[in-house]
Amino acid sequence: MPRYTVHVRGEWLAVPCRDAQLTVGWLGREAIRRYIKNKPDNGGFASVDDAHFLVRRCKGLGLLDNEDPLDVALEDNEFVEVVIEGDAMSPDFIPSQPEGVYLYSKYREPEKYIALDGDSLTTEDLVNLGKGHFKIKLTPTAEKKVQTSRDVIDSIVREKTVVYGITTGFGKFARTVIPIDKLEQLQVNLVRSHSSGVGKPLIPERCRMLLALRINVLAKGYSGISLETLKQVIEVFNASCLPYVPEKGTVGASGDLAPLSHLALGMIGEGKMWSPKSGWADAKYVLEAHGLKPIVLKPKEGLALINGTQMITSLGCEAVERASAIARQADIVAALTLEVLKGTTKAFDTDIHAVRPHPGQIEVAFRFRSLLDSDHHPSEIAESHRFCDRVQDAYTLRCCPQIHGIANDTIAFVKTIITTELNSATDNPMVFASRGETISGGNFHGEYPAKALDFLAIGVHELAAISERRIERLCNPSLSELPAFLVAEGGLNSGFMIAHCTAAALVSESKALCHPSSVDSLSTSAATEDHVSMGGWAARKALRVIEHVEQVLAIELLAACQGIEFLRPLKTTTPLEKVYDLVRSVVRPWIKDRFMAPDIEAAHRLLVEQKVWEVASPYIEKYRMEHIPESRPVSPTAFSLQSLHKKSTMIPESEDL
Repeated sequence: MPRYTVHVRGEWLAVPCRDAQLTVGWLGREAIRRYIKNKPDNGGFASVDDAHFLVRRCKGLGLLDNEDPLDVALEDNEFVEVVIEGDAMSPDFIPSQPEGVYLYSKYREPEKYIALDGDSLTTEDLVNLGKGHFKIKLTPTAEKKVQTSRDVIDSIVREKTVVYGITTGFGKFARTVIPIDKLEQLQVNLVRSHSSGVGKPLIPERCRMLLALRINVLAKGYSGISLETLKQVIEVFNASCLPYVPEKGTVGASGDLAPLSHLALGMIGEGKMWSPKSGWADAKYVLEAHGLKPIVLKPKEGLALINGTQMITSLGCEAVERASAIARQADIVAALTLEVLKGTTKAFDTDIHAVRPHPGQIEVAFRFRSLLDSDHHPSEIAESHRFCDRVQDAYTLRCCPQIHGIANDTIAFVKTIITTELNSATDNPMVFASRGETISGGNFHGEYPAKALDFLAIGVHELAAISERRIERLCNPSLSELPAFLVAEGGLNSGFMIAHCTAAALVSESKALCHPSSVDSLSTSAATEDHVSMGGWAARKALRVIEHVEQVLAIELLAACQGIEFLRPLKTTTPLEKVYDLVRSVVRPWIKDRFMAPDIEAAHRLLVEQKVWEVASPYIEKYRMEHIPESRPVSPTAFSLQSLHKKSTMIPESEDL
């Protein structure tokens, strides 16, 4: 018999249907009838007949025709909403559509798998898992390690050994021994009580990353989870059933307890859960709709699911990948600005940087040389001022290798910390099957990723700080020799005046966000957890800083392309002309004032999707092959950044490189 899960005014109702020929309108009325049945005031309705409503799918929010038969309009176990005419709800709460969920209107279940062993997950892998590109399976070696680890826990339970978190309470209650017949209830109570987070739920990509990373850590075989339970967790991931995980509530030691508890809560069939099929609904209904059963926790398994640094690390993984992408594109944007401001390439000379051989500095200078005027890529703009009387440029142009370079080296350093953390066991107690014992320690403490992500925010922020100064130079006619604010008929038109203000505002906000969260600590759990990392906030604010960097550079990219308009018919180099063409494919030149926010968002999207890098990188790599002898190694930063690149677009053979 078909059954539908229907959302009415904040409540979810399971509505069975004996006759599939009944209509969508019948389903709406039946759901309202069940809703008012248990309301003392009938939910404000005199009768079901008084209700005027619309019915829509939770997935995609498509409206349904009330006269359509259910077997035609809906699938069995589909999730729908009944929207009562005249109802008003806070715009901050859309039960069927969390932030960013519109991206899933074209969701396709992945066919490829990533095999996890707990030792070899990369930041790129985790981001791709977050995007829904892969399902998960365990390697045979991981399965064996998980099973032998669980055998140790089963032995402890059989022998009634007193072990923290298995046969005792938690935190301040570590000395309270729990009767053996209540060990499973102990784990459920742990998950329920620790699900105490607040704030918006993680968007689907981030929740999927969090779940995938926890699976990878469990696959190491030091957590004591059973293979049966771990495979159930993997089934939940592969079905894209994502629990409601509030973004706030972790202090980063003992691990990310609150967010990971919310993650576990959904898997035991409690709380809310989201999937592309259902939207938000009660977890038990979402699991059932995907043919899954709630997990029944065995001794130690609640603790195994919630104890670790995976919230900090998964968000940190996204941060380091986005930072890598925007850092390499910042070089391209800055090079375009230098061309518009008629700067010199002399500051990027190889010998200058060879005598101060920081890897990031060397790589950034190389990129500038590969993009700017040379025998490979002559620039008409550069030729037009070749014999000018200026000796050197402002620091915001001349010192890009030194300033952008340390951002690159910071990212490379942070990536090593995050990659190690991705493949680390961060539970307590740890189960060492080879020794047949458990040992309590402190691997759950998030100080490593917290400190690294504070450092990342500080390092990457400088890309926005220097970009904002370059925007100022582009907009200021006394510095640029261009029309004020890059627009004709200044006064009638304001051009980039307030776009520059937006960049300044973002840079100022990021300065406050760069204050390290990991220098703070508050004692928790009755002083048993008397030092914490505050790594959750370090990760979230690092992401905000990186987003600001992306947005400021988007404004600079638009301003530099607008500056090109005033230098026509002169051309810049081939790679920079390709960047200009890319921008003009989504944003037309600024002839007179218009609504600018969509233009900034379009440029921001080009950077987030790494389109700017895709059009310029083939020229950079071609230049590299021809200018770096095989005997001379490429800098470590170059290797680390090249490993993150998307496949470069091919250069048409007809183009002169």
